[in-house]
Amino acid sequence: MVSLIDNEGYLRVDPTLLKLVKMLLLTLIFVSVSFAAVSSRLFSVIRFESIIHEFDPWFNFRATKHLVNTSFYEFLNWFDDKTWYPLGRVTGGTLYPGLMVTSSVIYHILKFVGLPVDIRNICVLLAPAFSSITSLAMYLLTLEVTSTTPTLKHKKTAALFSAFLMGITPGYISRSVAGSYDNEAIAITLLLVTFFLWVKSVNTGSIFYGALTAMFYFYMVSAWGGYVFITNIIPLHVFILLLMGRFDYKIYTSYCTWYALGTLMSMQIPFVGFLPIRSNDHMAAFGVFGLLQLVLLVSYLKDTLSPTKFVRLMFALGAVVAIVGISGLVLATKMGWIAPWTGRFYSLWDTNYAKVHIPIIASVSEHQPTPWSSFFFDLNFMIWLFPVGVYFCFQELSNPAVFVIVYSVLGSYFAGVMVRLMLTLAPIVCVCAGITLGRLFNIYLDVKEELSSWGNNKKSQDSLFTLLSKMVVSATFVFYLVFYVQHCTWVTSNAYSSPSVVLASRNPDGSQLLIDDYREAYYWLRMNTPEDAKVMAWWDYGYQIGGMADRTTFVDNNTWNNTHIATVGRAMATSEDKAEVIMRQLDVDYVLVIFGGLIGYSGDDINKFLWMVRIAEGIWPEEISERNYFTDRGAYRVDDLATDAMKNSLMYKLSFYRFGDVYNGLDPVDRVRQQKLSSGYAKSITLDVMEEAFTSENWIVRIYKLKNRDNFGRDLIDIGKKDRKQQSKRTKRMLSRKKPTMELRV
Repeated sequence: MVSLIDNEGYLRVDPTLLKLVKMLLLTLIFVSVSFAAVSSRLFSVIRFESIIHEFDPWFNFRATKHLVNTSFYEFLNWFDDKTWYPLGRVTGGTLYPGLMVTSSVIYHILKFVGLPVDIRNICVLLAPAFSSITSLAMYLLTLEVTSTTPTLKHKKTAALFSAFLMGITPGYISRSVAGSYDNEAIAITLLLVTFFLWVKSVNTGSIFYGALTAMFYFYMVSAWGGYVFITNIIPLHVFILLLMGRFDYKIYTSYCTWYALGTLMSMQIPFVGFLPIRSNDHMAAFGVFGLLQLVLLVSYLKDTLSPTKFVRLMFALGAVVAIVGISGLVLATKMGWIAPWTGRFYSLWDTNYAKVHIPIIASVSEHQPTPWSSFFFDLNFMIWLFPVGVYFCFQELSNPAVFVIVYSVLGSYFAGVMVRLMLTLAPIVCVCAGITLGRLFNIYLDVKEELSSWGNNKKSQDSLFTLLSKMVVSATFVFYLVFYVQHCTWVTSNAYSSPSVVLASRNPDGSQLLIDDYREAYYWLRMNTPEDAKVMAWWDYGYQIGGMADRTTFVDNNTWNNTHIATVGRAMATSEDKAEVIMRQLDVDYVLVIFGGLIGYSGDDINKFLWMVRIAEGIWPEEISERNYFTDRGAYRVDDLATDAMKNSLMYKLSFYRFGDVYNGLDPVDRVRQQKLSSGYAKSITLDVMEEAFTSENWIVRIYKLKNRDNFGRDLIDIGKKDRKQQSKRTKRMLSRKKPTMELRV
């Protein structure tokens, strides 16, 4: 019988049927969450097309195509001579191959089963596909964290809330929309799976789960440099548990299994190599591993020795270990056996360090400190559910709860230091928010007591008020959830779904206007320049030029050689005659600049110019000085009041050359800087070494060709001055001639 009515009149349902219905509802919820997670990331494909976004994804796409067309061995040994000319780059040994290998495996599997999907579409849709897996991993992590929480009755409710929140939170969507083919597309999924398996192994003490943690940690290492976050947060979790006196064989087994296997496997990645045993970033994991061995030894000696001997031995052993450990670390660092802390590490603890010492890091927008508005923009109402969830973890303070607290503290700090690290904060915020919502709905949706006392006249009035109060609170949170969905949809649609290579604007009638200058210019480069043409541009556009135009570049977004980048910045910041010498030495053919003064595009090279100056000044302080590009009053001017250093710089001339022609004799206006140039001054901006080759429709991308040397060995600048002088005389003669009067003859 599926169901029956007992003697008391209650409907009894077969437990097997109930389990089946629960499983069906759970599956339906997961399908809905996955559908919401994937569909919310497809705005860019629907509005524009299936296209790779931003900058780094273009390199990843280019590397994936190389892997698909060659073998994995050739990919790891790939030397790319079309980047960082004339140095080149050992690409296979200087990247994290996990993303490319994942796409390549999917491509070959689909091809094997008879679905020949283009590799570009796989790369575009990889991040949305993994977002559904991320939601499942979030469910499992929250369920495992709450498994030791006796006060939370409906643990699956909290886990489902976490999965739902994670699926559509803008903090994660910002790096996982369709076309965002970056390492984070799969890294956040691997981060959550690794943390779930770690918490599972701590709860069970299983070598199996510890080995699985190490395997997914290895996958994470192969995919993203942010694996260092895992490398340090797990040891910190164990260290705090040791300080709390919670050492047991479960923790020992889990950590030793993870560290031993994970370290050995991570060293198989060429780009990582021996860093796990030679880098200060990894020393915390090694130190906790050694500390666990000492704690195990201490626990054995405590059971063996008398209390007096044990205390004496502990003091002596502690002093020896501290002295030997600190001395060994300092000595190994001084000897070069252990790599010192990197500039990126120092910039996490001192936000001004990069600006002073490493401007190339500070010049990246995603490395800037996070404004408060970004927390509300990316997390919405979860920002005030988050601390409540952490408070609930303090109430329980189980081993998984300690992990959540540690992750919350570190994630909050790093997200405040760097905008990019908001991505690592979003998962733990969803966990805590899910726990909070699970507890709230556990209390305010439980109306059994109120309904059961409804018939009692004495308790009916109190039950009514209690029931109404619970309904109001529940309705309030349902409203917040609905508003959260609307907010996430709006943010995803308007803020995170526009590819940087295609700009969206509005016509006067409100209809959408697509500005496609980037692809127009890159296509021109691909079709109208020799295959071995070398293009000099700022490093922001290196990956795009290599991916879309397939032309040789001097610097790109890898930024591994600061001196080479400074050389390009020096050429842009100096006068035309000095820049010619640099470009001849580099064997430059074309120069590409981005200019937004005509249509008001603020992401142009003039706004980035000061970073070029700062980076070049770091190498050539006697030649380049940032102060020379500001007026006496400290203003950054690009009009007639600009400084001589600014007016004579190559970047300035390449940007504003022929700018006055667009305004037909009127004073041209730079709409980004909101500064007006006089028509006479705009016409005086000339070029002698470069000649204009291409300017896109909206003047965003401008490409210039370096002129060939004069056949007679004359200086190109002298030739230009002489031609302008002769042209001026010719113009004056033409104006001085009297034109005959044209009278109408009848």
